[in-house]
Amino acid sequence: MLLAIIPKVNMKVGGGYLHFRKKPLSLFFIVFVCASIVVWNWEKTPHLTTLLPPHDQALHLFPVKREHAEDEAEQGLGLVPPSPSTITSTNSNYFQDEYPKASHHENTTPLLEKSLSEGKERADTVKQQLITPVTSQRTESTVTDTPITTVETQACNFGKGKWIPADNRPLYSGFDCKQWLSGMWACRLTQRTDFGYEKLKWQPKECKMDDFNRVEFLKRMQDKTLAFVGDSLGRQQFQSLMCMVTGGKDMPDVEDVGKEYGLVKAHGSSRPDGWAFRFTITNTTILYYWSASLCDIEPVDPTSETTNYAMHLDRPPAFLKHFLDRIDVLVLNTGHHWNRGKLNANRWVMYVGGKPNTNRRIADIGGAKNFTIHSVVRWVNSELPMHPGLKVFLRSISPRHFFNGEWNTGGTCDSTTPGSLEVVQDKSSDPIAAGAVKGTDVKLLDVTGLSLVREEGHISRYSIRAAPGMQDCLHWCLPGVPDTWNELLFAQI
Repeated sequence: MLLAIIPKVNMKVGGGYLHFRKKPLSLFFIVFVCASIVVWNWEKTPHLTTLLPPHDQALHLFPVKREHAEDEAEQGLGLVPPSPSTITSTNSNYFQDEYPKASHHENTTPLLEKSLSEGKERADTVKQQLITPVTSQRTESTVTDTPITTVETQACNFGKGKWIPADNRPLYSGFDCKQWLSGMWACRLTQRTDFGYEKLKWQPKECKMDDFNRVEFLKRMQDKTLAFVGDSLGRQQFQSLMCMVTGGKDMPDVEDVGKEYGLVKAHGSSRPDGWAFRFTITNTTILYYWSASLCDIEPVDPTSETTNYAMHLDRPPAFLKHFLDRIDVLVLNTGHHWNRGKLNANRWVMYVGGKPNTNRRIADIGGAKNFTIHSVVRWVNSELPMHPGLKVFLRSISPRHFFNGEWNTGGTCDSTTPGSLEVVQDKSSDPIAAGAVKGTDVKLLDVTGLSLVREEGHISRYSIRAAPGMQDCLHWCLPGVPDTWNELLFAQI
């Protein structure tokens, strides 16, 4: 380009003009001098190249607005930002909990998305889709401190929003998920005839929440373990997630690994303390451990069959101490077992500091519950530095909807339509849970407000046997509201 311009330029020398066309030696000399100057300056300023755009990128005179830069970063890490009347009742219903059978099934067909159910010949392809992309992404998505801090400090309230109709709900069939779902919670198997509660989807007001995708869930949870530790509402969330991840279908390649976590039926017991299942295709384990009070409980006199049980309010469940190092995502919950009837029926005696409690403030049921929740949150928070890959959530309380009485005095929940479909408040409707996690790295899985407006989603008077009796306005129909709890959890893993 320089040679194309210079011949057209005349230079006055010694009163005359030199034409470059007629003076090739002079031209060569000038080009040589210019080139030497450029090379000398380039060597003196080696970082000049950093001021220039890459060869394949256009030079922009103004900054380009990166609207989705943070979304891209979150997708690369597999992370997203974490995030109306106060629920303080200490009463609870006494429904007998029916546990699912943790046995292997027969004559089942594999399913993990439509692409996973089209025949065994596609198994290798599906496995490659699930595992290969994740291998390069397992750069400690939950271990890297800086990205997590950056993402989670952004304001995002998943508990504020509204329920909207959705044609892509429910996420599984209540008729089909028999391997994972207790029959008494599958309202499609009862006499209930209205199922509008299955067709609502939660839409946060200030946050983007993608639809649950079971393949993506297994990718995010490859080589990881998710544990639910809590009461029967925690078990509902566990069963809901098992149905969501399997699409409500039997899966022969899901392994029962309860023995690895001591979840076996003890001598004289009618059921184990929980269940653990492993999706072998991604080595993902989902487990549930029953701990209604979230504290350690042990017999006062192990040799006596009629012994009382020490309810150590300042100790976490022994299960957590034994297996915390094997858990990657932990979801805790408690609430409805904190009443005098439950404690007396179970022969639970409050202990603090290894001896019977004498603190009057803690002796009150509400005070004891508050003390225990704060205690277990503080303990698990103190363990986080030793478990840098662990993410812990305290799920807020699931609301009850007994009208015109309690569970044992004729209380009902016969409504077939929800209340207000919108939650506008910023604060959680469970101040105890919100207060317990404040100032810690334990996150609040806030489901209270959005569940509070869904009074039509409970089991109500329906049952498999159609026998009249007390209404269940505590537990939820599945598919139903607990599926949304898992969608919120999925969005924050």
